[in-house]
Amino acid sequence: MADVVIDVDDRDRLIEEISLLRAKVARLQERVEQLDQLAHRDSLIDLPNRRGFMRELERLIARVERYSISGAMLFVDLDGLKIINDTFGHRAGDEALIQVASLLVKGVRHSDVVARIGGDEFGILLESSDEAAAQETALRLIEQISACEFLFEGEALPLSVAVGVGMIDACDTAEAVMERADEAMYARKQAA
Repeated sequence: MADVVIDVDDRDRLIEEISLLRAKVARLQERVEQLDQLAHRDSLIDLPNRRGFMRELERLIARVERYSISGAMLFVDLDGLKIINDTFGHRAGDEALIQVASLLVKGVRHSDVVARIGGDEFGILLESSDEAAAQETALRLIEQISACEFLFEGEALPLSVAVGVGMIDACDTAEAVMERADEAMYARKQAA
């Protein structure tokens, strides 16, 4: 749009131009919101992606520090996704991811954050949760997922997850919390 010089004495034209500019600004703001959604949401599952999760984790760390509350991160790894993909195809793997995501969201509080942070990995943020409550939530989610009936094209496929708990400390970094939760998940996986 070329710059146009408007005679300020032309009141009607000035009002029209202001209206056009306001409409353009509104469209641009809407587009920025759409781009923000794309940058922070998973394209397969309507959950935050890793970038969105890290933003929420940093916010939780700040609340833990500021308000002296407890918080935890659960690192969830879907077992056997490669086998499902190789045996039944990627559509089956996608459906398994969607099923697990749904169970994770249903298995935690509405205020908790569930995100897909990698191919077969999910992260969950639990605000105001001590270690005992976080461990109980992890065990409950493991049981719910292993007990679910996942059918793909009439074939029952077992689902299971490994879950690690990382507690959030004041002055923590998002990377340190992720690393602790990831290490706890691998330790649980090796113990199984």
